[in-house]
Amino acid sequence: MTLRFAAIGLDHRHIYGMAGRMIEVGAEFAGYWTDGDPGTLDGFDKRFPGVPRMADRAALMEDDSIDLILIAAIPADRAALAIEAMEHGKDVMTDKPGCTTMAQLDAIKACVAKTGRIWSVNFSERFEVACVTKAAELVQAGAIGRVIQTMGMGPHRLNRPTRPGWFFEREKYGGVLTDIASHQIDQFLFFTGSSDAKVTMANVANYANPDDPGLQDFGELSLKSDQGHGYIRVDWYNPDALPTWGDGRLTILGTDGYIELRKYVDVARNDGTDHLYLVNGTRCEYIDASYAGYPYFARLAADIRDRTETAMSQAHCFKVMELALHAQAMAEA
Repeated sequence: MTLRFAAIGLDHRHIYGMAGRMIEVGAEFAGYWTDGDPGTLDGFDKRFPGVPRMADRAALMEDDSIDLILIAAIPADRAALAIEAMEHGKDVMTDKPGCTTMAQLDAIKACVAKTGRIWSVNFSERFEVACVTKAAELVQAGAIGRVIQTMGMGPHRLNRPTRPGWFFEREKYGGVLTDIASHQIDQFLFFTGSSDAKVTMANVANYANPDDPGLQDFGELSLKSDQGHGYIRVDWYNPDALPTWGDGRLTILGTDGYIELRKYVDVARNDGTDHLYLVNGTRCEYIDASYAGYPYFARLAADIRDRTETAMSQAHCFKVMELALHAQAMAEA
């Protein structure tokens, strides 16, 4: 039977990748609902022509033929929508952050326990980046020994003219560490094989946008687990001359070597994405990893069918958001 999905909320452009990847793995896009006309709507209609827009989201929630709800609403609204979907018997893939407060996360955990549904956050800087897929294969094969540290950098371009009002409201987007840094927390836990960690340092600031006091344009944090250490820096300072929205990088340090990922651009090369550098005892090489694929989406489809956890364990998903919220609170204390 073909998996059917719907989209609820189009307030972040990540909905394009979320919906497009599910279509690529054979799922059927049944319809969408969004509140008002967000700036993403024109791009959405161009990518997914003919997908029906519902005047009331209840039409999607109450459709028993729909298996999965994608959510890219305003971050502060995502938890309530996810709970509503799960209470209607749907599994959920939400854009990051999946929630913006600890109370929301507690409510989501209770709903998952009650309903048995899947609540999955699409950490796109891992799940939609082919060189991360390749790095995972190399780490699993033992190419750099035991991973003991990750250093994740997530610079983003501000693109002020295109940003909606909620982008500059702390209570709406959840803070820079809750939002962007959840990506890097996910990668730290994944690559070190950690089921838990402690936030040892966290800071946020607004250095370049004094007229927008609700915006945090810089954030950093450190993590420590029984498996390793992590450092994360995120910001909204990506320079306009860079040919893409951010020079995202990840360095994975192992006991027998290291891997550096230059995900979206490599300023030392002319073009392309998904650049991987591997250095160990026998290899010192560049790998074009753009072919490595995005297995999260096919695995999530299988998990929905089989009630398994091959895409990402529910405990891992909860822990990422828990740590992001802890870091945000520490930074603002």
